[in-house]
Amino acid sequence: MDNYKQSAQAAEGALASDTLAAKKVFERHYSQKIGVLAGYLPKESKYVASWLSGIVKEALAAREGKSAEDLQPAVLAMAELLEHHNELRDLVRLMIAEGQDVHRQYEPDTTYTVNSIETMLYAMNHIIMRAPPFTPDVPHSAFPMSGLFVYMMWTRGGERVFKDDKFNAKLADILDAWCTYLDSPTSLNVITTGAEGWLNTKSYTDNDLDQFVSKQQQRDDPVHWGYTSFNDFFHRQIIANTRPIDGAGNPAVVTSANDGTVYRIAREVKRTDSFDCKSQNYSLENMLDGRHVDRFVGGDVVQSFLSGNNYHRWWAPISGTIIEKRVVPGFMFSELYGEGFDDSAGTQSQGYEANVNTRGLVFIESDDPSIGMVCVMPIGITEISSVDIQVEVGDKVKKGQELGWFSYGGSSMCLIFQSGAIKQFTIVNPEPDSDSDNGPFIRVGGQIAITHTR
Repeated sequence: MDNYKQSAQAAEGALASDTLAAKKVFERHYSQKIGVLAGYLPKESKYVASWLSGIVKEALAAREGKSAEDLQPAVLAMAELLEHHNELRDLVRLMIAEGQDVHRQYEPDTTYTVNSIETMLYAMNHIIMRAPPFTPDVPHSAFPMSGLFVYMMWTRGGERVFKDDKFNAKLADILDAWCTYLDSPTSLNVITTGAEGWLNTKSYTDNDLDQFVSKQQQRDDPVHWGYTSFNDFFHRQIIANTRPIDGAGNPAVVTSANDGTVYRIAREVKRTDSFDCKSQNYSLENMLDGRHVDRFVGGDVVQSFLSGNNYHRWWAPISGTIIEKRVVPGFMFSELYGEGFDDSAGTQSQGYEANVNTRGLVFIESDDPSIGMVCVMPIGITEISSVDIQVEVGDKVKKGQELGWFSYGGSSMCLIFQSGAIKQFTIVNPEPDSDSDNGPFIRVGGQIAITHTR
């Protein structure tokens, strides 16, 4: 293991230089970032720290008169890990200190109170005991774990912490505990029509609830509209006629597996490639966890980003047979340092994250050999990173049939095709390295490509 202390001074010097250069670029195109357009972030790149400081204040107030043993079990396990692993503890302290430096660059007029391992742990403990409210003027309240880590993620220390196996395992347990809470009826306190409820008039408009909620649900349950938990609301089912299946009887038409915004279309993808560089290439060995790689070498990838108000279930893009399904554990808050400070907590690193993050793999074998196998790869980004696959090996699925869903958190999706299967993509590929990350919107069930089907 590296000596973390010896790297601290060099890391801090590099951070100061990198921060000043990146800030100029960041401010120029901030308003067009995916996080702003998707509602993760305020319209100005400010005030995350003041919101976060409020969280820390509440967490420390709730802690008064209690001992460390009153932490949630998963958070207590993280505390014990850091207590007994000196080098990892030193690295986390470095990450927090560097995060304060990043904060001072971007929000110099606000107080930032995540200044120790203790305040970080109590903020995490506070977050996972609550469901995020609907507060459109403070977007990080809807994605609080991203808000907690956003400054730390773009640091030399954070670059290493969020790749550390031991830290990552404990963090995954913390997020699992939060997911369990958000699956429970207790989390319904924010699924109401109140001022901070996700069913109020503004949320109804902002989140296009008319496409999801039937009048019958509202009549039968005027308080929660039939939802059973926060996550039940988050991966709510859509009204069928709002997402028709294009080319339902035409095997040459490939449809989108999800609602979202196109991030990238890549052709002639390599078996292995450098993904931790500015270009964020796709490396099939990494993406597919070594599964069926030979079938996809030289093929195509289309990746899209799901915002908080998108439909979070995913459908089969072709008809065929489920050959294999699995969830690959991976990173959650790791982002590509070379992208510069990303106030959207990782959405600018989606190509990199496709190779390393927690992700699902659903392999579908088409009945048409000219299409061959297609891989549907839902990717968790930050927050809970929960991928639920709802089909089994051997199942016959039709184009447009539901395959699974994301629980609460950030999400991305890759569709991977064999070489020669796609004749033409019918969606626009965003310009690489442009200031705008706002690719074309795609709807689940909508046409995205035409194949060489005979």
